[in-house]
Amino acid sequence: MTVPAPRARNSNPQLRKTMGFWDVMLFNIAQVLGPRWIAAAGHNGTSSISLWLIAALFFFVPSALVINELSSRFPEEGGLYAWARDAFGPFHGFIAGWSYWIQTVFYFPGLLLASASMSAYISSSHGATLAESRPFLLWVSLALLLIAVVLNLIGLNIGKWLQNAGGVGTYVPLLILVIVALLVCARHGTVTHFTAANMMPTWDWNTVNFWSQIAFAFTGLELVSCMAEEVHNPRKVLPRAVFGAGALIALMYIAGTFALLAVAPGADIDPRSGVFQAIAIGSLALRIGFIGVIAAILVTAGNAGGIGSTVAGVARVPFQVGIDRYLPAAFGKIHPRWKTPYVSILVQAVISGVILLLSQINETTRGAYQSLVDIAIILYFIPFLYMFAAVIKLSGRKDRSENPHAVLVPGGIAGVWICGCLGFFVVVVGIVVSLIAPGDSASKLMFVLKVGIATTASILLGLILYWRGARTNRAASTGINC
Repeated sequence: MTVPAPRARNSNPQLRKTMGFWDVMLFNIAQVLGPRWIAAAGHNGTSSISLWLIAALFFFVPSALVINELSSRFPEEGGLYAWARDAFGPFHGFIAGWSYWIQTVFYFPGLLLASASMSAYISSSHGATLAESRPFLLWVSLALLLIAVVLNLIGLNIGKWLQNAGGVGTYVPLLILVIVALLVCARHGTVTHFTAANMMPTWDWNTVNFWSQIAFAFTGLELVSCMAEEVHNPRKVLPRAVFGAGALIALMYIAGTFALLAVAPGADIDPRSGVFQAIAIGSLALRIGFIGVIAAILVTAGNAGGIGSTVAGVARVPFQVGIDRYLPAAFGKIHPRWKTPYVSILVQAVISGVILLLSQINETTRGAYQSLVDIAIILYFIPFLYMFAAVIKLSGRKDRSENPHAVLVPGGIAGVWICGCLGFFVVVVGIVVSLIAPGDSASKLMFVLKVGIATTASILLGLILYWRGARTNRAASTGINC
């Protein structure tokens, strides 16, 4: 007596196709490009410039090529989960999907805290003070989460406009930073002295933890693949949007870091809201202080879009796993009116809110933020290991050469192996260095224990749910076949 595996394809006609090319490209920008990563790069110093270039060449480009191939060959709801499942079976698919989803309960609080910290600069006179105020950060974070959840519950036909506003609201403030920095440098010169030597990577135990954030800053292009069945002509739209957004994102990370360090010294930059510190400094020097307020308003909308895009995309993973009967059946439910996976979205939001509150216990706002970021990075990178291995495993299927719609990795099978192995190696390094406490940690041992225990507990919870689901499926199959 055998237990039938979950079906390999899950097309759900109840989901609405609402996203076109510009929606997907702006979604990618809102999801990937983060002012906080530019702030963290500025805080790390001039060596971040070369790290951006290295990460773009050895991680971002291979990731984009791999995502384009897999999303064009297998354009179905679930993304990374579906690719790992098809390549390695339901157990590994579940681990990939679970890790991808559970990381959001740690990622959201970190993103929310950074977003609230940036929005503080709407008040130009009290921005720096509010950015360190725990009550302000908590209330604004919860408000942003509520807005994103409500709009995405209603549906992507409404929620996509939040993501679109997020893409514009993220990119424009960073353009403002670059322009302000150029004007300040033309009048007063640069605060930081740039040389070829000081822009090279340096080994420093105090900053090595930051290296994983550089790679993490380039992730997110895969997220819209989780929503492939809600995109018009996904085989054509998804690859074009990945290439377009990818070029704009890589350019802004490098230009933004140059601009930030040109206006403010790295040691003084807040790794959460440093972009707005620099805009405030530059706009005051140019006597155009209102520019900083405008940028803060725009980026608040941008961050809300980034939160919204993550809520929208990642919620589709447990929805798909729920359909495959390894999570409680409620995860696979679609709202009868709004046609959205509302249970997945609500569970995700509630747990994230609880983690946000718990992260503040006996911790500074910066310490809480950093530990949340590292836990999210480790969990997030686990499905990336599967993705890079899956593109190699699935390259042997006949459809790779027979599918006229596939956007393949250049170079044939050799190109697939090169991209897959490069990405896999970078992800492994990122996981390892995330376990190294940053130099300004209050207690390095407690930092490592907190990150290690939270990561392990999250994976164990997923395994318990998988074994429960597998037992239920086995019992159902026995009842049917006997």
